[in-house]
Amino acid sequence: MNETLKTAIGILIPFLGTALGSCLVFFLKGEVKPGLQKLLLGFASGVMIAASVWSLIMPAIEMAEEQGVPGWLLLLDTVIPHLHLGSDCPEGKSCGLGKSTMLVLAVTLHNLPEGMAVGVVFAGALSGETMISAAAAFALAAGIALQNVPEGAVISMPLLGQGMSRGRAFGMGVLSGVVEPVGALLTILLTGLISPALPYILSFAAGAMIYVVVEELIPEAQAGEHSNVGTIGAALGFVLMMILDVALG
Repeated sequence: MNETLKTAIGILIPFLGTALGSCLVFFLKGEVKPGLQKLLLGFASGVMIAASVWSLIMPAIEMAEEQGVPGWLLLLDTVIPHLHLGSDCPEGKSCGLGKSTMLVLAVTLHNLPEGMAVGVVFAGALSGETMISAAAAFALAAGIALQNVPEGAVISMPLLGQGMSRGRAFGMGVLSGVVEPVGALLTILLTGLISPALPYILSFAAGAMIYVVVEELIPEAQAGEHSNVGTIGAALGFVLMMILDVALG
C-alpha cells in the first residue's frame, strides 16, 4: 500500500467514527441517558488529553523549543453561533439559527482541531524528519475515531428527541464530522508547503485540542449529577490511548 493511500485512509478514520456513532440513531430510542453521556464526554476528554501530549506536544518539543497557542479557536468560539450539549444558552454571535443547528455547529467547531491533529501527524510521518511513525499516526486517528463514536451518538440522539427524523438526525451527525478530513487534508497541504513550520503546527493543534477539552468536554462531563462517571470515563480514555501509543507507536 503506497503512502498516499495510507494517509487517505488515516484521515478518514476519525470521520468514520462519527458516522458510526450517528448510525446508533437507527437502533436506539430517545436521548442518551445522562450517566452514559457523562461517561462518553469524560472518555473523549481522556483520549484528547493523551493524544495531545504523546502524539502532538512530545514530537513538537523534539523539533522546536517554542509552543503554539490556541487563540484562533477562542476567536471562532466567540464568533460562531453554537450551543453546547445540555445547555440552553447559545454562545457566539446572536443569530436566528435553530437549537439543533447550533448544536451541530458546536460539535463541528471542536472537530476542526481533531482533524488538524490527524493531518499534522500524518504530515510528520510522511516527511520522515520527525519522531512520528505511521503507526503512531494511525494510533492517534484510531483514538480520535473511538471518541467520535459516542460523540456521533451524543449529537444525533438529542436531535431525534427533538422530533427530527432518524434519517435527518443521522445526516446532521455525519455532517458535523465532515470538517475533520477536510481540516486534516488542508493541514497536510500546509505542512507540505512549509515543512519548517511542522513543530509549530503540531503544538498549535495540541493547544486547540486542549482548549476543546477545558472549554467544553470537562465542564459538560462534570456538570450536575453523575460527575464521578465522567471522571472514570476520562481515566478510561487516557489509559486506552496509552495502550494504543505503546502498542502501535
